[in-house]
Amino acid sequence: MIQIIKSNKTQFEYDIQALLKSFYPEWEPRMLAPDSEVRDRRILEGEPVMELFFGGDEVTLNMLCGAAHSRNTDGLHNVDSAAGADEKEKKHIYTWHPREQAGTPEYKNAFKRFFYQSLCEETGTTLPWGNLTGIRPTKIAMTMMEQGKSEAETADYLKTMHLVSGEKTALALDIAKREQEILSTLHYENGYSLYVGIPFCPTTCLYCSFTSYPIGAWKKKVGSYLAALEREIDATAEMMRDKILDTVYIGGGTPTSLSAQELARLLTRLKSAFDFSTVQEFTVEAGRADSITEEKLRVLLENGVTRISVNPQTMKQVTLDLIGRRHTVEQVEEAFRLARQIGFDNINMDIILGLPGETAADVAHTIEAIKALSPDALTVHSLAVKRASKLGKWIEEHGATAYNNTEEIMEIAARGAAAMEMVPYYLYRQKNMSGNFENVGYSRQGKYGIYNILINEEKQTIAALGAGSITKGVFTDDRIERCENVKDVTQYIERVEEMIERKGRLLNCIL
Repeated sequence: MIQIIKSNKTQFEYDIQALLKSFYPEWEPRMLAPDSEVRDRRILEGEPVMELFFGGDEVTLNMLCGAAHSRNTDGLHNVDSAAGADEKEKKHIYTWHPREQAGTPEYKNAFKRFFYQSLCEETGTTLPWGNLTGIRPTKIAMTMMEQGKSEAETADYLKTMHLVSGEKTALALDIAKREQEILSTLHYENGYSLYVGIPFCPTTCLYCSFTSYPIGAWKKKVGSYLAALEREIDATAEMMRDKILDTVYIGGGTPTSLSAQELARLLTRLKSAFDFSTVQEFTVEAGRADSITEEKLRVLLENGVTRISVNPQTMKQVTLDLIGRRHTVEQVEEAFRLARQIGFDNINMDIILGLPGETAADVAHTIEAIKALSPDALTVHSLAVKRASKLGKWIEEHGATAYNNTEEIMEIAARGAAAMEMVPYYLYRQKNMSGNFENVGYSRQGKYGIYNILINEEKQTIAALGAGSITKGVFTDDRIERCENVKDVTQYIERVEEMIERKGRLLNCIL
């Protein structure tokens, strides 16, 4: 059911909705101005949950549902205007008298603190990342440290301005320092990274919202897709001929959905078009165990791939079946051992915490199984419910409590990574994450995924090729601009020249 937020101004709409979803994951909040013309029947039938009024010297938040809390916070006033009434009819009023000038970043940050503290009062809970709604909390820490701020000053800013917990503040600082060290050898001004998207998978997972098509149904289109991709490869290589290529990442989808011959065709074309002599890291997402064969792994290794991912997501078979991964736990173990045997010495494994029905004991079992394999890196994702995924519909049928992530579960993964002598080296967040936690990449010394840091910290231009990919231009004045390729495979094949022209306009500005 949609929940309605009535407001005389729709500013900060993204932040308001993001924070509400963090406290009330089952809600579908929509913000409406009083004079909004509404045609969506779902919104017309929605239940009002709050009223937000921006006055000249006062902002008032009327909560129309929830439990009463009498505790006050600094600068926050909570009034139970219907004491003794039925619980459903209680109305809690929170007021804020801003000292900051409207329209400034300071005003926005102060409002977010007020809104966040109001929700803390209303629910009796806090969030680990405070009122931060962006996906790159470590970018704040890294930027401040690059500006000469001390660790103490940076920590105080995160805690005071954004109400981040002490634990997450320490994690952000630890990762920011490590990222600075890892990225110190890259060519920021005259360098770039390359992403190549392969939008095919054996099957589509329940939680997935990426551009992905089942390879079985699209097999006849693969040749045409590769031909269009080769055209984009050649054109982009010409655009970037005077730049230094630092990292290459082939993702998807599942790139190893392609046959060994198709993989060889792609890799040969890439290496003939681009200068790989300066490449510090060449990653391919092997991903699904049911797409990995000895022949494909040998093609990757022979073409200079230095890092791969073999991603179980969980080592519980019942969950694998539920989320649509058509492989067994044994296949994951066999694929990993095969990659080791062939010669890969930098293998990452992905897991997802908060998958439907999984408990802390299930996660502990997954961690123990992964420890037995001893990968070089472990990426721990907290389940994010994407509107475009099948998971959203599943949750509608089973309820929001059917999936859950907790601090205990996150700690199980962190301890497991530490036991494998791994440290956290990159972090990012997503909308609608279970438990309002984060995704963390852990790695052994020297096995870090450099591209993962770059895509999140936005330190370097990334030229992206293939359907659904997004080229990101990073300018010397800290401006960041993007251009997207169409997601539909057929449209990409037919409109690849348009994609090339669009990319050329952005990259030529950087050059």
